[in-house]
Amino acid sequence: MDRSSLRQILESVQGGALPVDAALERLAGWPGQDLGFATIDTQRLVRTGDPEVVYGEGKSDDQIATILERLGEAGQDGMVTRIDPAKAERVIQRLSQRTVPGELIFHDRARLLQLRLKPPAEGIGRIAVVCAGTSDLPVADEAALVAQALGARVDRLTDVGVAGIHRVLSKATQLREARALIVVAGMEGALASVVAGLVERPVIAVPTSVGYGANFGGLAALLGMLNSCAAGVSVVNIDNGFGAALQAVRINRLAEPGAT
Repeated sequence: MDRSSLRQILESVQGGALPVDAALERLAGWPGQDLGFATIDTQRLVRTGDPEVVYGEGKSDDQIATILERLGEAGQDGMVTRIDPAKAERVIQRLSQRTVPGELIFHDRARLLQLRLKPPAEGIGRIAVVCAGTSDLPVADEAALVAQALGARVDRLTDVGVAGIHRVLSKATQLREARALIVVAGMEGALASVVAGLVERPVIAVPTSVGYGANFGGLAALLGMLNSCAAGVSVVNIDNGFGAALQAVRINRLAEPGAT
């Protein structure tokens, strides 16, 4: 249930078109559903504008399938991050045997499984996902796909790392057209500083665990981004494309009509 659906129910009760008992039936399972192993936050979409998202690692096939099934029944899209292809296939097989509304889409490289009830409404403004190298693509894909699922228009700029500085400089016009930029880079993470020095919009830096030994699994990139000398850079955790997408989408929404 989103804000529009909730408003429609309340206005129908207020106008006398919907009996209170019928409204209660529609609101069953809201604001949360206790499944025993998890409690689904079915109020999150109304409260924050973003749906419940499931972290796939450490959860069983049946747990993920049940969560997605209940989200679908509540009229909400669902997303599962960090889910490997074999587990995603098993979840899809389980849900194919149940009456689950919507479409299931698995994005292999991003390790993202979506339950989509309807295509997302396209938002205002643009988000640029800027990826340093091909090895960073799984994290960049996660960021781009999550942002798109939440209604953002996304431009992807791939393989524009600082080892060939001309590559990112040649994209300066596209970079400046974005309302928010997600910069994904491993190794020493220098790309975020370069991009932030070219644009006036907020830059969300995503360090990746790509790099040789002294990269320390992304720690070098994380510290480099945190110590950026360029203004306007914020940093999310290592490989956290999902977190960067949420931040960028919320920045983008500030320009929508009615935003305060």
